[in-house]
Amino acid sequence: MKIKTTVLCILTLLIALYAVPSCQAAENAPDITAKSAIVMEALTGKVLYAKAAEERRYPASTTKIMTLITALEYGNLDDMVTASENAANTEGSSLWLTQGEQLSMRNMLYGMMLVSGNDATVSVAEHIAGSVPKFAALMTEKAHAIGAIHSNFVNSSGLPDENHYTTAHDLARITAYGYQNKEFREIVSTKNKVIPWQGKEHDRDLYNENRMLWLYEGANGVKTGYTDAAGRCLVSGANRDGVQLIAVVLDSEHMWDDSIALLNYGFSQMHTVNVLEKGDILKTLQVRHGKAQTVQAITAAALTVPVTEEDRQEIHTVVEADPTVEAPVAAGQKLGVVRVFYKNTPIATVDLLATDTIERKSFFTQIWSSLLQVFSLIFHNLA
Repeated sequence: MKIKTTVLCILTLLIALYAVPSCQAAENAPDITAKSAIVMEALTGKVLYAKAAEERRYPASTTKIMTLITALEYGNLDDMVTASENAANTEGSSLWLTQGEQLSMRNMLYGMMLVSGNDATVSVAEHIAGSVPKFAALMTEKAHAIGAIHSNFVNSSGLPDENHYTTAHDLARITAYGYQNKEFREIVSTKNKVIPWQGKEHDRDLYNENRMLWLYEGANGVKTGYTDAAGRCLVSGANRDGVQLIAVVLDSEHMWDDSIALLNYGFSQMHTVNVLEKGDILKTLQVRHGKAQTVQAITAAALTVPVTEEDRQEIHTVVEADPTVEAPVAAGQKLGVVRVFYKNTPIATVDLLATDTIERKSFFTQIWSSLLQVFSLIFHNLA
């Protein structure tokens, strides 16, 4: 009996010891009402917090993030887009397009992202692909190429359909990809935009429905969404001191509070490290037929990478440059690149540039140098 009691005490102590850290971790994590949620660092894809982030859910109008990416990559921003009868009659949130009305692709995209115009998404889809289903197929194909393989899109607006779904993690991946595009960043971070209103005496004065742009320091995107099937959804982004975070909440009771809590938690976990300084010498290359025998390859720019403390050692670099270069070489000439990896994933590339100008030897100088090398070998062998 005494042995059993001792074993029981030891087990109880062990359970208590292991339980304490998990309780502390839970206390530090954000309290989220959303059924699915995630906060992720955009450059590395590091997930800082997740709640049912891989569960399939309806995305509502957060779908338009994928619509925007597809339109930017397949469309022309200066094209004039004509609203069809089908577009003008699209249900749900609207830009109030009329049949035959024309707007530039750029303005259609602003109308789609700021006030969630479903009619604008249909106009864009039909202009680029000929129909919404064909455009949605492009969206799905691109999403899978990005790595959002658990997503499927059947329309460009996010209106409910059982075959139209994604996950919180996929939406974060999609948004991180979008942030690489300058036009994407500009559109999703715009608070107010005035665009033409054909047939009216005044323009459309659009204010972004994403209140995070006003509520949160550093907020720079991206999209709200709501349907009865999806609940309240929000994908939000914020950048502070070079750290770009993405928060996703799906089917949330308090989407603004949830998103703020997620971003606050994310920023509390992150800091930046200087991986490269501008002008770092990373390689010395041999110069063929040059008046100088070597040239140094230096970094064209500095690079700072956001990491958590535990992932600091997961950043490494790989230099890619031929060991020799043919003269002439110009100062500032690209000689190669240095690739920066987080774990095994490439996250950034910096060019390597020549430090000096190296002129090419004249033909006679090359012949004389070759002869000197031959004579040197002969004398060395004789010795």
